[in-house]
Amino acid sequence: MCAVYDAAPAPRRGHDVIAPPGGRSGDRQLRPGPTARAKWLIGSVARDTAEVVAAVFDQAEARDAGHRRRWVVLVDGDRHQIELVRAEAKRRAVAIHIVVDLVHCLEYLWKAAFCFHAADDPPAEDWVAVKALALLAGRAAEVAGEIEAQAAQEDLDGERRRGVEACVSYLRAKQEFLRYDRALAAGWPIATGVIEGACRHLVADRLDITGARWGLAGAEAVLKLRALQANGHLPAYFRFHLAREHERVHHTRYQDRYRLIA
Repeated sequence: MCAVYDAAPAPRRGHDVIAPPGGRSGDRQLRPGPTARAKWLIGSVARDTAEVVAAVFDQAEARDAGHRRRWVVLVDGDRHQIELVRAEAKRRAVAIHIVVDLVHCLEYLWKAAFCFHAADDPPAEDWVAVKALALLAGRAAEVAGEIEAQAAQEDLDGERRRGVEACVSYLRAKQEFLRYDRALAAGWPIATGVIEGACRHLVADRLDITGARWGLAGAEAVLKLRALQANGHLPAYFRFHLAREHERVHHTRYQDRYRLIA
């Protein structure tokens, strides 16, 4: 699943995204994030990732053929996906800014938090909030070092140690894509809520219904139709479909065999 959308910059600060322990102080109103407009969705179970990424860039170039706008690419952190995005951008000579979805980072932070706290321990939430605010300030390397040092200090081992190692490895491997301080100051989106909602609407609401059984071709066809509907292109596609069907059933069979006499 991928999505392309337009959004005006909406600068924010870390406290607009995550409340610090003890809550926000003062009467300052939260600054809203960017609002997605003109969403375009694509989903496929038959095409490979490279083809879908190319289709996304086709749509983006249709909106900005001269590459004059700022292109921000939100990803979930998959290395292969990032490599494909970079290769496609290089092939088209367009500058992009890759941002890893904040929610994925939070998932790793929670895994680490449960290495230091019990699952129902209220301080775990404060621990995650402090680390997340540091991430939003652009201090990913510092956060990774602090978590690693705490694990060493508490002499964690076994399963508890693995959660910490997974978090630290993720933050260090994705460090260049975790500059949330720059993204927030520039007014960029930092989470993939648009695509998460699209997955639920496009895929789960139809393909995941109780008792359904799908073949690859049928699932692909349904995904394409639902994407056309979501993108507002279904009426135009259906007119095209009827015209092609008329051509296939009538014109290609009969137009050269009969001569009009009136």
